[in-house]
Amino acid sequence: MMEPRDTSLTLSDEADLAPPLPGLLIAEIESAAAYAKASRASSTQRVYASDWRIFLAWCDERSIEPLPADPRAVATFLAAEADLGAKPATIGRRLAAIGYFHKQAGFQPPQAREGSAVISQVLGGIRRTKGVRPQRKRAADGDALRDMLRAIQGEGLRSARDRAVLALGMAAALRRSEIVALTLDDIELVPQGLKVIVRGSKTDQERVGAVIAVPEGRRIKPKALLLAWMEAAAHREGPLFRKLTPADRLTDRPMSDRAIARLVQKHAAAAGYAPEEFAGHSLRAGFLTEAEANGASIFKMQEVSRHKSVQVLAAYVRSRELFREHAGEKFL
Repeated sequence: MMEPRDTSLTLSDEADLAPPLPGLLIAEIESAAAYAKASRASSTQRVYASDWRIFLAWCDERSIEPLPADPRAVATFLAAEADLGAKPATIGRRLAAIGYFHKQAGFQPPQAREGSAVISQVLGGIRRTKGVRPQRKRAADGDALRDMLRAIQGEGLRSARDRAVLALGMAAALRRSEIVALTLDDIELVPQGLKVIVRGSKTDQERVGAVIAVPEGRRIKPKALLLAWMEAAAHREGPLFRKLTPADRLTDRPMSDRAIARLVQKHAAAAGYAPEEFAGHSLRAGFLTEAEANGASIFKMQEVSRHKSVQVLAAYVRSRELFREHAGEKFL
């Protein structure tokens, strides 16, 4: 199988450099490469790298040049992925990864080159054939989250951490990547509850940061659960939510975003729910679903969720309002 190529910003081995570039310039080019790579979140980079390896292997098996790739070859690859059962969303991401690595290597992406219409045609056919209905996981709304919290037994370090992760993740409508990126410096205790600074999120790639207000709460009580974890862990700096050893000893390493998803599913199962219906995103979705059900405006929801577009938030509202004041309620 063809090894994945390093397509980041580099000096060409074949370039005719006379005289050789000074070491300082080489260092500056390497620094530029690092910044170019950082333009995408680390989680996106990992997924794109996996998609790129799949494309490279497909090209290698057929003796096709992957870089720069012919739009017809890319269209054929996408069709082959569809035949193997890949969902339209996955196929779209594969195409985005191919375009990303072309840009990193200084080439025009296949979907922007002359002859790219064939890619659009194939994508359209895949969507019409397979459909594009999103597969949403179940939201951990107020009732579900309280059930999950009650199902956590004991007062040990792991129990304290898991309660705090569930409560704060839902109360601040956090993505799982945002949960694991939090540090102790991102938490401010105030009389009304908490102020949480979220940096470098999906919608904040420049790391400007956003301050999220989390009320003290009367039912889920996220502040109290977070303070219980901080007291039990007794850490003074670094990652807020730490990885624990099998013996429940605290480490210096932050939890992984995948660990958040496993944690949610574990406690959903303990509470009597089907674990496969839940994911890390269930905490964020739970806040939005519960907020809408309790009459919060879409704009107040947006203050917490930080969605750039209300169209995405509207999907949560519509899902709850399908039967509310239905047009046929009075005569059907």
